[in-house]
Amino acid sequence: MSGTARAADGSLAGEPGESPTSAPTLGQSAKRLVTIEIIIVLAISFGRSAVSSILSLIEKLTRNVPLSEQTTSMNNSVTPDRPWLDLAYQLYYYILPLAETALALYLLHLAFGHARRLIGFDLTRPGPDLAKGAGFCVAVGIPGIGFYLLAREIGINTTVAPANLTDVWWTVPVLLGSAAMSGISEEVVMLGYLLTRLKNLGWSPVVAIIVSALIRGSYHLYQGYGGFIGNLAMGVVFGFLYLRWKRVMPLVIAHTLIDCFAFVGYSLIAPYVSWL
Repeated sequence: MSGTARAADGSLAGEPGESPTSAPTLGQSAKRLVTIEIIIVLAISFGRSAVSSILSLIEKLTRNVPLSEQTTSMNNSVTPDRPWLDLAYQLYYYILPLAETALALYLLHLAFGHARRLIGFDLTRPGPDLAKGAGFCVAVGIPGIGFYLLAREIGINTTVAPANLTDVWWTVPVLLGSAAMSGISEEVVMLGYLLTRLKNLGWSPVVAIIVSALIRGSYHLYQGYGGFIGNLAMGVVFGFLYLRWKRVMPLVIAHTLIDCFAFVGYSLIAPYVSWL
């Protein structure tokens, strides 16, 4: 590959605009280092979340209450009687995880340079990215609601209450920020970082996508088996679209919009309906 430099891990830094599928494979010593790197990144991010989620599911299954009669609460107030302190907690919860995303981008940058352009996490195509993201939000979101209701009805999922903040001036902005954090961190790490690094190790795209989707499903097990199945399917579709589009930004937008509707929509609608 002409015009490239060799990175610290022995890989070749690619040209600007290089797709994730063209990331070079590595020698055996570099593969060991990259494997250790992947384990560390997952251990402090979504691998840790997966373990926590599995323990949460075990706790729910060992109660004397059916799974479908339990409620999983998200976006909870910590100090509802002190809104200013509660806001500080919410910002802590939703901004700090972005450090894990920054670490993944930094490690990709060390290996290849231009990490954001490598995975398509930039603003170079705002129109197409927004159109794809919004369209995919509708395509995934509506069936997702139906699957959630079905999973709860057949007893394999808890009732999920995705927004439980006190009603103060910052409630909606914080929920929107939480949605953006989830979209950015999950898609950058689980698609942009992980699929690129597994490609470096010589994994086939299909196997890499399945592994990424399984991890995605596992850290949603706290909701029940339905959360696992739904997010597993979403991870597979997102993975193939990422490799096809060679850009993570449309999927960040889609994920963010899905969570925006889930968090804010729930907080607005739930008091008036009984089926959520």
